Amino acid sequence: MPLDYLSQNRAYEGEQFVCSHQSRETGREMTFSVYVPPHMPGIKLPVLWYLSGLTCSHENVTEKGEYRRACAENGIVFVAPDTSPRGEDVPDAADEYDFGKGAGFYVDATQEPWAKHYRMRSYIEQELPEVIAAEFPIDMERQSITGHSMGGHGALTIGLRNPDRFRSVSAFSPIVAPSQVPWGEKALGRYLGEDRAAWREYDAVALIEDGARLDHLLVDQGTADNFLEEQLKTGALSMACAKAGMSPEIRMQQGYDHSYYFISTFMAEHVAWHAERLGA
Repeated sequence: MPLDYLSQNRAYEGEQFVCSHQSRETGREMTFSVYVPPHMPGIKLPVLWYLSGLTCSHENVTEKGEYRRACAENGIVFVAPDTSPRGEDVPDAADEYDFGKGAGFYVDATQEPWAKHYRMRSYIEQELPEVIAAEFPIDMERQSITGHSMGGHGALTIGLRNPDRFRSVSAFSPIVAPSQVPWGEKALGRYLGEDRAAWREYDAVALIEDGARLDHLLVDQGTADNFLEEQLKTGALSMACAKAGMSPEIRMQQGYDHSYYFISTFMAEHVAWHAERLGA
């Protein structure tokens, strides 16, 4: 499907694009942003995927993430998709911020009325990479992924399911065990049904318990995050990794909350960390 280029802005000698296209997976028009750093013609660049959290779209990190300087310095393309399908005919839970539009949880829903449009796993894992590779100077052999909160959950689970595809995975304040917390129980129960066995491929802790592994994992979590104890449960990830013999870098950042003030503070470090592993 052809892309519509909605905007293009110069930044750090590179170009920030916002694009839309008609998605075969969600059946809706999807919008995403792509930052392409300065580069020589004909050069293929590594890519860092960023998955956003609840209530967000591509706009939040594009406007507040402060990634462009680091991506320009390290020669990395930065792609930020939406968090759910959009449109008047897309089912929603309008009075619930943590479900429906803006809260796709990066799953392929199997339950009605969500199954037709809420196919964010297939969109992120399959369709959008095809679109990006066809339109932008990407080296698809050099991919990494990161995300925040619900998007941190997405980055972890997509990375764990596709360890040969992503050279590194990082996350900011991720939901590490959605099967064990209210946000996840609501989302997975409604999108996937009541069979909890079907939830495990969308739960980072469960995936590790079931044998999935990552060689390069970085997590930053703020100690002043008001969602830490009830919804995020970083300690469960630490315990699962320890039992599995994994050695992630999990950093508890004193005094930081769940906001983009936190994300923007450590974004450049994450980009540089991925750059080392991408050979950027």
